[in-house]
Amino acid sequence: MFQLVLLSQKQQVDVANLSLNAELMGLPKEIPIQVEQTCLVGGKQAGSRVIRLTVGDTVVRVVPTRGMAILEATRHGVRFGWDSPVKEVVHPSFINQEASGGLGWLDGFNEMLVRCGYQWAGHPGQDGDEFLTLHGRIQNTPADEVVLEVEQVPPYRVTLRGRVDEKRFKFTNFELHTELSLTPDQAYLDVKDRLVNKGSYPREYQAIYHNNFAQPILEKGARLHVPVAELSPFNDYAANGLKDWSEMPAPTTDFDEMVFNIRPLSDSDGLSYALMQNAQANQGIEVCYSTDTLPLLTVWKNTDSLEQGYVVGIEPGTSFAYNRAYQRPLGLVPTIEAGESKQFVVRFGLFTSEKEVTESRLRIEQLQAQTSPQVLSKPVVVLD
Repeated sequence: MFQLVLLSQKQQVDVANLSLNAELMGLPKEIPIQVEQTCLVGGKQAGSRVIRLTVGDTVVRVVPTRGMAILEATRHGVRFGWDSPVKEVVHPSFINQEASGGLGWLDGFNEMLVRCGYQWAGHPGQDGDEFLTLHGRIQNTPADEVVLEVEQVPPYRVTLRGRVDEKRFKFTNFELHTELSLTPDQAYLDVKDRLVNKGSYPREYQAIYHNNFAQPILEKGARLHVPVAELSPFNDYAANGLKDWSEMPAPTTDFDEMVFNIRPLSDSDGLSYALMQNAQANQGIEVCYSTDTLPLLTVWKNTDSLEQGYVVGIEPGTSFAYNRAYQRPLGLVPTIEAGESKQFVVRFGLFTSEKEVTESRLRIEQLQAQTSPQVLSKPVVVLD
């Protein structure tokens, strides 16, 4: 096993700019693996870092300075991600999450995978005596203990690990241990996170994996496939879109956003799936997740203009996207005991062929065949 510590406060290691080919990692030179790290300069991305993993025909860009987010991925030249009006990889030091009534989080929002949590997630607002900003703090927290591992025998799995701390005196003592991995011959990108409560008392937690995708998958005629037990609109505006919630339009000026709450069906292994395919059904993104710890799914349909950010979010979570105060009565704010850990598993299928898309869609259709979805015409939460 080749192992390299890229960043460690404990070991006083900071590799900074880096470029490694297969031979430098002890692999046969023909193995298509390359790793690069770039320290960004200029504007609000000054101080940010991007790690680029080239593994076979897949390229993944990870941002350790933003909670180990995935900026984007490409496979066979097909991009998985989106085009936010935010073009820089904004360093957390330039983010004021309390700005604009708790919406300052949006000043850096442009990644494919954004972690929301873990003390809270969801919309900003008051929860008792505490004001909660949008989607929690973890995304704007730099990682520590960033380590690269590469297997030196087939299948030559490449793994990137990091630790992101969410700690506040008298409140939270969380550690998030992240793991991202992929192999040269697979279409899958695996994310396994472990949340640990290092404190002495039980604490509430929430997690939403805010996964965001646009062109070329998202286009007029694209479609979302989800095995649904229960579907409801997030608010009254979304209720107007229930009829065609899974159908994707072209960029639409003044569309705003529609959000849908889903209680998904899962298979015998406790896994559920969501597939967004393009209009020709020869490219798609599959989000597979373990419903043991991520039992719910939010679909964020933001098919506004290209300039505003044409994007759809496929978001497994412990909770929906309401403010935490609204979700506690629904039983959607779980507790992690002192010393306990919770594991979150999300796998991305980066599909670039009709065969891959068809296999995924059939798997979802077989799950849905078990039961008819229950569609609620009104939101499960009445917003003030």
